[in-house]
Amino acid sequence: MSQPGKQQETGVRAFLSQADVATGLANGLPIGLGYFAVSFAFGLLAVEGGLSAWVATVISLSNLTSAGQFAGLQLIFAHRPLVEIALTTVLINLRYMLMSLSLSQKLAPGTGLAQRLLIGFGVTDEIYAVSVSQPGLITTRYSLSLLLLPLLGWTGGTLTGALAGSVLPGSVRAALGIALYAMFVAIVMPTIRQSRPVAFVAAVAVCVSTVITLTPALTSLRGGWQIILATLIASALGAVLAPIQRDKSGQGEEAC
Repeated sequence: MSQPGKQQETGVRAFLSQADVATGLANGLPIGLGYFAVSFAFGLLAVEGGLSAWVATVISLSNLTSAGQFAGLQLIFAHRPLVEIALTTVLINLRYMLMSLSLSQKLAPGTGLAQRLLIGFGVTDEIYAVSVSQPGLITTRYSLSLLLLPLLGWTGGTLTGALAGSVLPGSVRAALGIALYAMFVAIVMPTIRQSRPVAFVAAVAVCVSTVITLTPALTSLRGGWQIILATLIASALGAVLAPIQRDKSGQGEEAC
């Protein structure tokens, strides 16, 4: 005979699981729409450079990185060695390693290695920004639900753009490329307004990036290293000046 307490606990877990999936899909929908527009331009450029539509689609499905894919595409068109292409894309995408390390602290206890690898595959600037802004810990169901629509949008946009060929004019393609940055700002700004520590870290990152850009000795750094350097300095200052105080339940509160 089943116990009422266990049935109630099972029902609560099922409800929370469904809520995590629904929240993840809802949060991922605007990201997926934005990714569709940007990857549409990637598909256009890939086909114009001589790649087939299916090759371009597989690249997007297996990479999910805007800057890395566009940079790698230019190197492929320039017939650069495979080692140079690999090192360049790794350098540009190295910041995702830092984001993954940070995001791992918000994963719910019991998250296995395979689940962490799947979540790590889907770490992008926008997905990371949405994930870290969630209150408390996040589950695997939420993270994978959050990833689903952006992945479909990025891959589907690439395929659509590749099949469309060169129908759209250059001005429209340029506008599609700017859409990614506008979407990222729209995601980050609400969190910056609600949290002074986050606003402080963002301001430091902007200042460091500006100094790097204007310093002749640092302008030789590739874009990936510039982002990593700004991230390390800003996050280190944020950790020292506004550390997260954890209570007994493992939840964290920002120290203002």
